[in-house]
Amino acid sequence: MLNRSNLHNYQNKLIERIKEKKKLALWVDMGGGKTISTLTAISDLLDDFYNNKILIIAPLRVANTVWKQESEKWNHTKNLNISICTGSKKQRENIINSNFDILVINRENVPWLIENNKWEFDGVVIDEVTSFKNPASKRFKALKKVLKFTKTVITLTGTPTPNGYKDLWSQIFLIDQGERLGRTVTQFRNRFLNQNMYSQYVYDLKPGAENEIKQLISDIVITLDKNDYPELPEKIELNEYVFLDKKLMSEYKNLENEFILNLQNNVDITAPSQATLGMKLLQFCNGAIYDEEKNVHNLHDLKINMLKEIIEENQNENFLIAYNFKHDLDRLLKAFPSAEILSKDAEIINKWNNGKIKILLAYPGSAGHGLNLQKGGSVILWFGLNWNLEYYQQFNARLYRQGQLNSVRIIHLVMKGGIDEKIIIALNKKAKTQYDLLEYIRCNIL
Repeated sequence: MLNRSNLHNYQNKLIERIKEKKKLALWVDMGGGKTISTLTAISDLLDDFYNNKILIIAPLRVANTVWKQESEKWNHTKNLNISICTGSKKQRENIINSNFDILVINRENVPWLIENNKWEFDGVVIDEVTSFKNPASKRFKALKKVLKFTKTVITLTGTPTPNGYKDLWSQIFLIDQGERLGRTVTQFRNRFLNQNMYSQYVYDLKPGAENEIKQLISDIVITLDKNDYPELPEKIELNEYVFLDKKLMSEYKNLENEFILNLQNNVDITAPSQATLGMKLLQFCNGAIYDEEKNVHNLHDLKINMLKEIIEENQNENFLIAYNFKHDLDRLLKAFPSAEILSKDAEIINKWNNGKIKILLAYPGSAGHGLNLQKGGSVILWFGLNWNLEYYQQFNARLYRQGQLNSVRIIHLVMKGGIDEKIIIALNKKAKTQYDLLEYIRCNIL
């Protein structure tokens, strides 16, 4: 059993800042100890009678496993009375009426909790607050009603701006009720953003707005990244390229330029819009494509064969493999019959962390938050890339986090000359925007 003295110096200082501020955004890189630092801080606040009841809001899988399991690892948090409020309505009602100090609920049930129960929480922790970035969502509107009555508000994320600064307003509003960036999202947009001339749904920062936003929020944001705690091993990012033959490349270019792909069996694959085209090109890169009836047409096995080579050359490694489409998963399972699929079942996670799974297949959109998989392996393979920076960074952080003992290799399977290459560039560009923001307001707590 770990004790508080095992916490690193930077984490203890982080805990003191949380207790001092009470209402803040904690932007700590994935795997940086957000969970235990927050648990320790709220444990102290409960012991000091500053808070009486704490609500923790998290993604479903994280709510069911991470917070309670993490508290039980440490001597100073193992006695926290934590109840998990997920499941059926009847199960949730029974939990609500029980005795607890900390209630953990999944974000989908936040509106139910607030609309059907008396608000008795004087502290709220929002894990992965970017899931509240849409101010029109039911979960945001429900929280908006009660947080002004809440003494302690802590929001957590490692990816505050996965799509740029437009994502910040709601995250900051949940802390300060609009004091810094505007009482409404319209005020925020009018002050800091210009509507893109090519799309009514795209907003660009006005000149000077970036620095102004940074200055306004710097007093309620605490940031760290892995450079602040050098005990993590090396992270190595690699691109492994596959090459289409002339015929396949010609077909790819025709789809890219003409929005249509003519298959040999007299089936045409059409892309009626740019968004659909992007998805079709991603599928083409991976080796299979859907037609309009959702039938799957295999195009090539280049990435499958590359994957086989990598696994064959690294027989002592376990592999966490990210896939994008259902046909990717089907083809991977056919190529690797012993592979297992990451699910909500905690047994799969335990099996992986005990080194008993050679190949674990996972969809980044459902495996990106809070899962501790660093014990089971140190190689991530991106069979298929996607544009979502948050998915990308969060998924990589399942292995590259505290407790990882080996250098982590992140390997992208990239089709040369295809949309894969553009995604790599786009992800790096978005990551730089986010990094610049974090760097500006990074606190010196070391």
